[in-house]
Amino acid sequence: MGYNRALMGSSPLRCLSRLSCFVGLLVMLLGLTACDSGQAGADAIQTTAIQNTGSDTMVNLALAWAEAYGAGHATVRISVTGGGSGTGLAALVNGTVDIANASRAINNDEESKAKSNGITPTQFVVARDAIAVIVNPENPVSKLSLPQLSHIYSGQITNWRQVGGEDRPIVLLSRETNSGTHVYFLQNVLRLGNPNDTTLFSPDTLLMPSSEGISVEVRQNPNAIGYDGLGYVTPDVKTVAVSQADGGPGVLPGIATVDDKSYPISRDLYMYTPGVPKGVVKDYLDWIMGAEAQKIVADLGFVPIGK
Repeated sequence: MGYNRALMGSSPLRCLSRLSCFVGLLVMLLGLTACDSGQAGADAIQTTAIQNTGSDTMVNLALAWAEAYGAGHATVRISVTGGGSGTGLAALVNGTVDIANASRAINNDEESKAKSNGITPTQFVVARDAIAVIVNPENPVSKLSLPQLSHIYSGQITNWRQVGGEDRPIVLLSRETNSGTHVYFLQNVLRLGNPNDTTLFSPDTLLMPSSEGISVEVRQNPNAIGYDGLGYVTPDVKTVAVSQADGGPGVLPGIATVDDKSYPISRDLYMYTPGVPKGVVKDYLDWIMGAEAQKIVADLGFVPIGK
């Protein structure tokens, strides 16, 4: 009877209240555990970003590298943008990029400005390239010498008839002045490698914003001549053989002719870092120098290093 009174004395509402408190405490503990687990998961997938910008010639190659590297390194995120070698090197000078791509070497002025900002540029040759001279497939001209190209782009030769073609005006196409390809072509073709030469592009030259833009215009205009990195040359344009001197043998650009140095318009492609690279940036550059990344170089029509 005493037992029954004790039992009856426990209010159902009080028992329910105790049960609710217990359930609430259990839910809270589970929630805290879930939060800790979620935070641990978030910490486990934190990524490190690499900012990579510069050369338009290299942008497709850099994007392919970033994609391939990212597939095997989930904690590294590589952001690639173009804008030209000048843009990339300016970002390097200002300390706003991890890796700058350039299709020309850094110049003395850029290097001096970088050092005044406390930055010592470190150079890496990551691939090689040939600059192909291209014309419309209807154009009968199949070979030009470096002196002829210099005279064409400086405006001394203005008609295709002057170089063995038809009586048509020559339409000049070039990359914009911020492009490393433009700078290289100016120094090594128009000025024939002479540092004291002051020859400039003809004022009639049409400056194109991209390598693809030059190919499109050449494809559509039978009078046009342009130049592109070898990796951007498509089968629907005609590549002109180039000789070192008038009357010399013409050579077409390709991996073999860059390797044996017989093609006269070839160059190194660079990546620059602000100082000696460390950590994930060093790991990425080491990978770029390796076999997997250099195979991508060849697949995209550029020339691998180390050959």
